[in-house]
Amino acid sequence: MTRLAEAWMTAPETVKLMAALGEARFVGGAVRNALLGQPVGDVDIATPLPPAEVCTRLERAGVKWVPTGIEHGTITAVVSGKPFEVTTLRRDVETDGRRAVVAFTADWAEDAKRRDFTVNALYAAADGEVFDFVGGLDDLKAHRVRFVGDAVQRIREDYLRILRLFRFHAWYGRGPLDAAALAAAANEKHGLNQLSGERIAKEMLKLLAAVDPVPVLAAMAGSGILAEMMNGAPGTPRLKGLVAADAALSLEPDAILRLAALLSGAEAPAIAARWKLSNHQRDRLFDLVACEAFPPGLVDADAAKLLYRLGPQRFRDRVRLGLAAAPENAPQGRALLARADAWRRPVFPLTGKDVLKAGVPAGPAVGRVLDEVGAWWIDSGFPSDAHAVHEALHAAIKKVC
Repeated sequence: MTRLAEAWMTAPETVKLMAALGEARFVGGAVRNALLGQPVGDVDIATPLPPAEVCTRLERAGVKWVPTGIEHGTITAVVSGKPFEVTTLRRDVETDGRRAVVAFTADWAEDAKRRDFTVNALYAAADGEVFDFVGGLDDLKAHRVRFVGDAVQRIREDYLRILRLFRFHAWYGRGPLDAAALAAAANEKHGLNQLSGERIAKEMLKLLAAVDPVPVLAAMAGSGILAEMMNGAPGTPRLKGLVAADAALSLEPDAILRLAALLSGAEAPAIAARWKLSNHQRDRLFDLVACEAFPPGLVDADAAKLLYRLGPQRFRDRVRLGLAAAPENAPQGRALLARADAWRRPVFPLTGKDVLKAGVPAGPAVGRVLDEVGAWWIDSGFPSDAHAVHEALHAAIKKVC
C-alpha cells in the first residue's frame, strides 16, 4: 500500500475542510507532486457528495465557499484564507473539444477514467492512503505521461490536452514521449484551432518554464504541432544556450525570456496577438526581441550607466540573453546579475527649482538644461560633489540657453 504523510495534509485548514466534508480525497497535482517529492501548490479535493450537499456541509462548519464552477461540480472553499477546489465526482456525458456536459457520480473509478493523464488520476485519503484506478503509480515511477484510456478520445474531449501532454512531459517525463499519446496528438492537431489564445498561452508558457523544454519542443516540431502554435517551428539554439546558462547559475526559468529567445522581432507581434498575452507580457516580449544582449565583459562604468537607464529587471534580462549566446560565460554573467540585485538607483542632485534659481526662465529651457546636466552626470559616474554639479549646471546653461 502506498501512503502519503505530508505537512499540508495535516495543516489545520486542511483538517478542518476534510472533517467538514466527511467523504473526500485529495486528487491530482497535489498527490502527484507529493509522490514525486516536489513542491505542492494548490490542493484539490474530490468528493462523491453532490454540490448542494457540499455547500450545506461547508456552511454548517463555518467554511466560506464560492461557486466557481458549480455547474461542473466545482466549489472553492476558503479556510483561514487558503482556497481549496472541491469537485464532485463526475463523468462526461457530452464533449465538443472545449467544453463538457457532465453528470455527477459516486464512483471513484468512473471519475478517474474521465481524467486526462494517469499521473493526474491519483487520489489520497485524509489518512494518506493512495488510490490508483488507472495505473498512475507505475507511470509516475517510470516518469511516463500517458493518457487515461484511449488517447484520441481523451484529446477529442478537450483539444487543450494536446498541449498539456507536452507540458506535463516537460515537467514530469523522462525519455521519449509515450508513443500512443504522441501519435494521437499529431493526428488530432487540427483541433488546436478551436482553442482560445489565453488557453494556448497558459500551457505554452508553463511548458517554457520547465527546467529544460527543448527536447519537448523538438518533439512538438517533429509532429507539426509547434508550427501550429507559433506560425512555424522556430529554431532552438539560443533557447538551448539560455537553458544551459539558467542551469549553470541556478536561475529560475523565465517563460517570457525563453519565448523571446525563440523569436525574432518580426515574429513576436503575431505570437503576442494570437496568444493574447497580457499587456505586461507583450511589452516585455517586444522589449526583449528588440534589445541588444549585453556582452559578459561589460565594464563596471558601462554596467552602472545601463542599470540607471534600464532598471535592474531589464538589465538582468539583457545579461541572460547575452549568456544564451555564450553560456560558458556564466561566471561573468553571475557577477553582472549580482550587481543588478545589489543596485540602488542614485538620486539626480538637481531639480527644476535649482535651474530656475540659477537664472533660467521658466519654460522649455529648464528641461533642456536638466537633460544636459543629466547626461553629464550619468557619463561621469553619478557624482555627488556639489561643486562639480554646480559647474556642470552653469556649463549647461551656457550651452543650451
